[in-house]
Amino acid sequence: MAEIVYVLINEAMPGLVKIGMTTSDLGQRIRSLYTSGVPLAFELFFACEVANAAFVEKQLHEAFGDHRVSKSREFFRIAPERVKAALLIATLKEVKLNDAEIFETPEQKTEVELAKRRARFTFAMIGVQPGTELQLEKDNNVTCKTVDDKNRVEFNGDTTSLSDAALQALKAAGYNWPTASGPWEWTYKGKRLDEIRREIEESAD
Repeated sequence: MAEIVYVLINEAMPGLVKIGMTTSDLGQRIRSLYTSGVPLAFELFFACEVANAAFVEKQLHEAFGDHRVSKSREFFRIAPERVKAALLIATLKEVKLNDAEIFETPEQKTEVELAKRRARFTFAMIGVQPGTELQLEKDNNVTCKTVDDKNRVEFNGDTTSLSDAALQALKAAGYNWPTASGPWEWTYKGKRLDEIRREIEESAD
């Protein structure tokens, strides 16, 4: 049986990720976490086969220990992209699942999608005004400019979404990624937009 380490997110737990492992069916493991005490089903952010899941999971838990919410829980207040970046070092093969393997019913997926739309990132969340210049985290010479208080930017002469601009910029830089997270890839005053949002959310808790 394959040894898998996974990174899960949940729209009902903004800012938190779950880092765990399994040697059984990954879909079943994710579905089993949706208990009566969890408002929404979990989503798979990233999972991969590794040579020693227990070791890799332990190393991730130690590496991000200062972000751990509780010593007795596998939840961390951290951007999932950071965990994925660390996990890629030990990846043998990425594991992907379709919606039917993650959600027990179509209604569960609908609930998650509705929550996503309600919690979607906007510049207004972090006080960034239209006309603000943002820099690509991987190359500060690459910039875009906000055009509203939602998530639209001007990039290469076109108006598009923050994430689409990030994907275009990354592909131009040689990264063959299928998707990109705009708030993670763009920075303002030296900080990722996602980090600014999390700091504001944490200060409001």
